[in-house]
Amino acid sequence: MTGRSQFDHRSQNILQSIVEAYIETGEPVASRTIARAGGRQLSPATIRNVMADLCDEGYLSQPHTSAGRVPTIKAFRAYVEGLPTRRLGASELLRVRSELSVTDSMGERLEKTSHLLTEMTRNVGIAAAIPTDTQTLAKVEFVLLADTRVLMVVETRDRIVRNRVVALDARASQDELNTVRNFVNESYSGWTLGAIRRDLRVRLAEDRAAYDTLLCQLQALYQNGLLDLGLTPEVHLEGTSNLFGMDMEFNRDRLREIFRTLEEKQRLLELLDRFLEQSRKDVAIQIGLGDLHPSLQDLSLIGLTVSLPSGISTRVAVLGPLRMNYSQVLSTVYHVGEAIESLSA
Repeated sequence: MTGRSQFDHRSQNILQSIVEAYIETGEPVASRTIARAGGRQLSPATIRNVMADLCDEGYLSQPHTSAGRVPTIKAFRAYVEGLPTRRLGASELLRVRSELSVTDSMGERLEKTSHLLTEMTRNVGIAAAIPTDTQTLAKVEFVLLADTRVLMVVETRDRIVRNRVVALDARASQDELNTVRNFVNESYSGWTLGAIRRDLRVRLAEDRAAYDTLLCQLQALYQNGLLDLGLTPEVHLEGTSNLFGMDMEFNRDRLREIFRTLEEKQRLLELLDRFLEQSRKDVAIQIGLGDLHPSLQDLSLIGLTVSLPSGISTRVAVLGPLRMNYSQVLSTVYHVGEAIESLSA
């Protein structure tokens, strides 16, 4: 626990009990409540003194003079530092793996992931895939359309398919396009997109490209964005309606502001990037998201990043109020991320 030069064991236990009581009830916590909890052999007066010290240190606040204490964001941050990652039950682990294993595409897996996170935690589930140029090519296809237009289709090994219609400077035949397709698939299937681009830049810079029909057509397609079809992140979010029942302090105006913020895809990606960028293998817990947007001040994010062999960076997270069940959410996020990684190996 940080924030004091020395935090004795008694103070840690009392603060932990206060946070857990507040998570359960949402009401200010009185000293007598802590005295009765867990059979502590401490008097309410002793507990009041410790609570007064915690107030001075910024871990607790007191809404009214005669009221109990409410844990601050600083208290929640101290509370989660020592939380262990507990294993989910065998039935829950089996369910996670079985439901994710039947998905046929990355999009379906993201949608299923956000649904599982929402259903298992009763909070807001988020799953995102951030493509990179380390994705591996499966195959390309070119389809001649009217005039000089060509449909370019690129499929990567993670079964993500992207397509784009481009207009070439000169008309090509379908046979010529098929020759280029065969060359790309035979030469580069199994290569990363970044490596293919680097190799093509070298090939197309050679003088003989000007005399080779295949390379001329390949250059025309490359200059029109072949293998650069927009590595757009895909984000799935589910469970925002759960915010209505999470915390009575969220009035309708506040909720509308939160919803507007979460509806902005770029804002959501910024949220994941800022707080989960360093979370590979380890679950990150961010208490209070006000640095990103004032409306998110009283929300917490628990998530992690899973780097898949396909080159996709997958981020799974749960968004909820300060009063979420951190232990349960932490375990759920960890095991869902573990399942995604194992199924993609």
